[in-house]
Amino acid sequence: LWARCPDMAHRLMEAFWPGPLTLVLPKNERIPDLVTAGLSTVAVRMPDHPVALELIRQSGCPIAAPSANRFGRPSPTTAQAVEEELGDSVDVILDAGPTRVGIESTVVAFERNLPVVLRPGGVSVEAIQQVAGKVTVAHTNAALPHAPGMLARHYAPKTPLYLLEARPAAAVFTGPVSIAKGRMGLLTFRPVAGPSGYTLVEVLSHTGDLVEAAARLFQAIRRLDAEGLEAMVATPTPVHGLGLAIMDRLQKAAKGTALLAEGRLFLIDKTAACLPR
Repeated sequence: LWARCPDMAHRLMEAFWPGPLTLVLPKNERIPDLVTAGLSTVAVRMPDHPVALELIRQSGCPIAAPSANRFGRPSPTTAQAVEEELGDSVDVILDAGPTRVGIESTVVAFERNLPVVLRPGGVSVEAIQQVAGKVTVAHTNAALPHAPGMLARHYAPKTPLYLLEARPAAAVFTGPVSIAKGRMGLLTFRPVAGPSGYTLVEVLSHTGDLVEAAARLFQAIRRLDAEGLEAMVATPTPVHGLGLAIMDRLQKAAKGTALLAEGRLFLIDKTAACLPR
């Protein structure tokens, strides 16, 4: 496998492995088609955790495994979340504490030896740029996803999640829109002054730290999801560093957009259109 890797892949391995970076590489005949869905490439990662590394060492071979969540659901970041998600469908859960990074790995493929980020994640695009120079970030293509998490709707909780968006106060709605009421949850990047009207508020980072926010993201969503709310509203994060990966997860988890206008909160499904007057 190593001999067939692009030179740039070697450099990224040296810089970020073990760690939250998945590399899409050419596979050889030893890797079953079942692992790669018949594709000619395979996604490879070296985890940065002593328990995971010891499991690989004692297995004596690479381990092929799916994520510990049901398709389309938020990723679990604790053993308890895995148990809640999968229940009796698994025989053993290794509990080595909560995940350190929180969000999934960055997935990188290569075109002409240049890295293409298929999914932003625990290694920031800026960090990859420092090693590789030029980096391309691929756009989501729901019809042809090249990596896990590239579907238009993914990571979604059972409770409808709406991503807060700043738009002109006066707007014409041309689709299904509802004025928010009932039990509502707020998922906010950092503390907000007087978030009135929300049943429960989850703050991702009291200091505005994107690394802390990424580590807390999925557990915060799961806590809100367990409260039987009508809906939850998420505030956006900056889109640099790990903020790019956080926003990627929120946009794919969102059922639609939340809009504040004239003191009222409007929930707009993705199928609706909202046009400023």
